[in-house]
Amino acid sequence: MDKYNSEGYPDPTAYEALTAVAKSEAPEKTYRPLVYLASPFAGDTERNIERARGYCRFAVSKGCIPIAPHLHYPQFMDDDDREQRELALFFALVLLGKCDELWVFGKPSEGMSREIAKAKKRGIPIKYYNHKCEVLEYGT
Repeated sequence: MDKYNSEGYPDPTAYEALTAVAKSEAPEKTYRPLVYLASPFAGDTERNIERARGYCRFAVSKGCIPIAPHLHYPQFMDDDDREQRELALFFALVLLGKCDELWVFGKPSEGMSREIAKAKKRGIPIKYYNHKCEVLEYGT
């Protein structure tokens, strides 16, 4: 918007009106919390990956931005290699520190237990869900 009309003279009334219209048409920015999703991975990995994808969709439906490292890191790191698994878990715990909440789905595995312990240490709120995305418990 220009504060001047086509002849170069100041036109504050038109400028203010056009600015107000532009602001009212701008898409509203809403806050979406970053949530870290922890769910089982090892064992029946195909089933667990499909469930984790569903948990991510659930988080999006609740207005959140999901972070599911156990879906990301196995794409290029070997979960069966102890050294790579530890490195991936280290990366995941760094990401956990950036999140607003930890959502835990299902019975915690060893890796999930480490994520829960780190969240508790950092005071990150934790929500526990069953595999049907029903809240079981909420706290820190």
